Amino acid sequence: MLEISKKITKIVGQTNATYDLIKEGDKVLIGFSGGKDSLTLLHTLKRMQQKAPFKFDFKAVTITYGMGENVQFLAEHCKEHDIEHEIVDTKIFDISVAKVRKNSSLCSFISRMRRGYLYTHALENGFNKLALGHHLDDSMESFFMNFFYNGAMRAMPPIYKAENGLMVIRPLIMCRERQLRAFAQTNEVDVIGDEGCPGMRLNEKEREYMKMPHARANTKKLLAKLEEENPQIFVSMRAAFQNFHPNTFFNKDDLDSEL
Repeated sequence: MLEISKKITKIVGQTNATYDLIKEGDKVLIGFSGGKDSLTLLHTLKRMQQKAPFKFDFKAVTITYGMGENVQFLAEHCKEHDIEHEIVDTKIFDISVAKVRKNSSLCSFISRMRRGYLYTHALENGFNKLALGHHLDDSMESFFMNFFYNGAMRAMPPIYKAENGLMVIRPLIMCRERQLRAFAQTNEVDVIGDEGCPGMRLNEKEREYMKMPHARANTKKLLAKLEEENPQIFVSMRAAFQNFHPNTFFNKDDLDSEL
């Protein structure tokens, strides 16, 4: 078993207890891309399965994009650590390049398609929950991206029900990205980084046609700068996500307007 920090296991345990993410008898499918986030999720749930006072099953699945990616080492990693794993090959990249609209985000389009494959695979194979490796930094970045670019106040919840009825959970949602990076570095395991991003496969002309993911990169830089100025800012924002007051905003249905 890989070494997992007590901090990560404590945070994930508290998150699971607070939001009832995984319970007795659950069958959980883990989206395993091979990045540091999903790698940490994989081994954290493996440890939870061995230590928790309830029983649940899980399996890892890797969705390929049809770009000739080498993901066999992920299968070998899972076999080494006695984790059930499956590779599902798709043509997501070709389909996305053909269908995405001009000046739209290819990465977002591909991400939605990948999520669709995960949903379908989970339901068709008897899983009642899908676990994703999003962390606190992801949620904060998504909040500010929606706030600045989409005119919405929306983040990433620890658990939600998809339209097809599948429960989607994020056990690492209270963990910081740097903790997950440290997990991979401490255990000296190979992970898939930015080189696995489909957008990196586009040529210069195609990149002019597609919208590259600058918004997230810019938001990440902004949050890093804010954290330099206020090291407790993520602690404060996490608390704010649990302490909001709808009647102080502009949504008419939430206002205390009755006499």
